[in-house]
Amino acid sequence: MKVTIVPKARYLRKEATEAEKILWEELRKDKIGITFRRQHPIDKFILDFYAPKIKLAIELDGEIHKENQEYDKMRTEYLNSKNIKVIRFWNSEVENNLKKVLAKIKIEIKKC
Repeated sequence: MKVTIVPKARYLRKEATEAEKILWEELRKDKIGITFRRQHPIDKFILDFYAPKIKLAIELDGEIHKENQEYDKMRTEYLNSKNIKVIRFWNSEVENNLKKVLAKIKIEIKKC
């Protein structure tokens, strides 16, 4: 059974991780000064959070990403080739130090 990217993105929006829910509360409705979308499809990939105006993607990584580092590297390189800047955080960073995560995101927004 082939899963197309848009329905998968919709599913991921409904099944957000706790870290995604926490960060989305801070990113939604331009609270951070720029519009982000969540679980946004770009070609064959789905970005956790994406600000199209400045081409900034935020990816949250859980335990599974420790095993998928090569895939994540290839994915980031592909997105960079599309002029999309990717920043990554561990779920635990969002859950345990949200202020630091938001400060890093704001720095990246200013760079764009």
